[in-house]
Parts: sequence; C-alpha cells; structure tokens
Amino acid sequence: MREKSHFLLEYELQWFAKDGEGGEKTEPATAKKLQDARKEGQVAKSQELNHAFGLLTLFVMLKLFISFIGEELLGIFQLIYKKIPDIINESIGGISVYTASTLINNVMGTILLILAPVFVIGFMVSLLSNILQVKWKVTAKPMMPKLSKINPISGFKRIFSKDSLFELLKSIVKIVVIIYVAYSSIKDHQNDLFLLYDIPLMQVILLVGTIVIDTGLKISLVYFIVGLGDFIYQRHKFKEDMKMTKQEVKDEYKNTEGNPEIKGRQRSKMREASQRRMMQNLPSADVVITNPTHYAVAIKYDAQQNAAPVVVAKGEDFLAQRIREAAKEHHIEIVENKPLARMLYANVDVGQEVPPELYQAVAEVLAFVYSLRENR
Repeated sequence: MREKSHFLLEYELQWFAKDGEGGEKTEPATAKKLQDARKEGQVAKSQELNHAFGLLTLFVMLKLFISFIGEELLGIFQLIYKKIPDIINESIGGISVYTASTLINNVMGTILLILAPVFVIGFMVSLLSNILQVKWKVTAKPMMPKLSKINPISGFKRIFSKDSLFELLKSIVKIVVIIYVAYSSIKDHQNDLFLLYDIPLMQVILLVGTIVIDTGLKISLVYFIVGLGDFIYQRHKFKEDMKMTKQEVKDEYKNTEGNPEIKGRQRSKMREASQRRMMQNLPSADVVITNPTHYAVAIKYDAQQNAAPVVVAKGEDFLAQRIREAAKEHHIEIVENKPLARMLYANVDVGQEVPPELYQAVAEVLAFVYSLRENR
C-alpha cells in the first residue's frame, strides 16, 4: 500500500483582506479625512443640478424679458434696414470706414445690452448653486495635472467602471424624459402651428417664442428634479467612498493624536515625577490622615504662608502605603479618620488648600496632633 503524503501550505491571512488596508471600509469618514478631501477638491456635488439651475434661470429670464429682447432685436433690424440706402450709395466708391464702424458699434452695443443681464445673472446663479451644495471653498488642486489621468489603464478602468455605467444610464433616462416632455408640450400647441402662415410676422414671433419658452420651462423643471435626485445620489456615493477601515482610523489617530502607547508612557513618567516631588515634600507635613489602608492624605499648616491647611501629598492603595511608611520614617503623626480621608482625597488636589467646609474637621485633627507634640 502506498502511504498518503501530507504537506502544509503556508499562507498569509492578509491576502483575504479587502482593500489591502486592514479589512472592509465600514467606518464613517473622520473630520480630518473629509477636510483633506475638501482641500483636494473632492466634494459631494452634482453637475446636473448646476446645469438645471442655469437652464431654469435662462428660460425664466426669457419669460420675463422677452418683450425687452424683442424690442431691442427689432431695433437692430430697423437700424440695419435704414442704413441700406447709405450702403448702396457708398457701394460704388466703397463703404467708408466711418459708416461700417458706426453700424458695427451700434449692433454690438445692442447685443451686449441684451446679453449682459443674462451673463451676469447666469454667473450669479451658477455661483450660488455651487455654494449651496459645497459651501465656499476655493482650491486649484483639481486643475493640477496628474499622471493617473493620462494613464491608459486607469482611463480604461474608468470607462467601464460602475460610475460610468450609472452616468450612461442616467443620460439615457434624462434624454428620454426630456424628449417626451418636449414632444408633449409642442403637441399641445399643434393647432397653433398650422396658423403660422396666416398671421402677421410679429404674432408668429410671439407665438413661437411662447411655445419655446413654455417648453423650455417644463424641460428645466424636469431637469431640476433629475438634478436633485443626482445630488442625493452623489452625497450618498461620496459618503460611501469616504468610508475608512478600522486600521485607517487607528493610523489616523496615531498620526494626529500621537501613538497611544507613547502617550501612555509619557503620562506614566509625568505621574512618577509628580509622585517623587510629592514624596520629597512629605517630610514637611504636620499629619497624615488615613482610611486607614486605602487612602492617605498628608496635611501641612503654616499660618505665615497660607490662610488654610494645604495638602502636600495624597495616595491610594500602594501609594497610600508608601505615604504611611514615609510618615513613620520622618516621625509624622498618622491619624485614622475614614470620612475625612475620603473627602480630602476626592476633593482636594496636591498643593491646594483645604476647602472651608472641611476647616472644622481638619482643625480638630491638627489640634489633636499639636496636643500630642506638647505632651511629648
């Protein structure tokens, strides 16, 4: 019979960890990560909502200023029409520079007068839309060139990523809905369109303008609803993308707050130094009040330096034992008073004076100690 051979296969458990950074990203993003992402220009923002604001503003302005725009355009037509005889008369010898420049300046001035409010209000609305979404934070980092953007492999991954497929689906839905809204709106005016050949030119312009503006407003409202939905999705997606692994949270805490182990050692050394200074001041105490085993508080009273007795040392358990041993070594009276020891340990720090509500109890202990000294 053949013996079955057995062998061991060694492997690293980290191979099965997600993202290669300590596991799955389940922790919400910390304030520092969100702040760093904001500096890099990574925010939850919907371009669809910006476009919807701009489109809605455009058609609202056309609705409000259509008469003004029509009058100005008609003025341009009349101006050019009046200049035709002059142009014809000068065409034989060539149109003068003065005539051409005057005509161009008048036309350009009128066009700028028409477009200026549209540009100004459009810019203000676009700025307000961005501020409402991400608040005011200017950064030029998103415009800086990055090698990852021109990497063909990364670009190929972005083309076939989940986000790209979602954007494609969103665009298809948006186009279908907009076409349907435009078709429905124009269909409501189909009877009016057959009258275009029988009505004056001005009425034709007003009718076509009304149909276009009403259709544009309906499309803008639908686009605005799509933008709101996209904004909600972008915020959810940004929140999910910013999530961190437990290891990332720990590493960030170490980098910002310091290594907990190092800080623990520092606190331990500071505590030891404080205890050494406290034990050095213990020989100057007048009395040590004990629990008797759990707490020990050393009191000193110097009427020339302090208005009330001062706690020069205190400790619990092992440190209380050290204080009692040092008190015996320096011939300091040890008085057992459980309630007073607890009150002093819990309410008075080393170097602080005894509070007024404990004056009576401490005074009785000091009087007892002073009487013992006198008897000796």
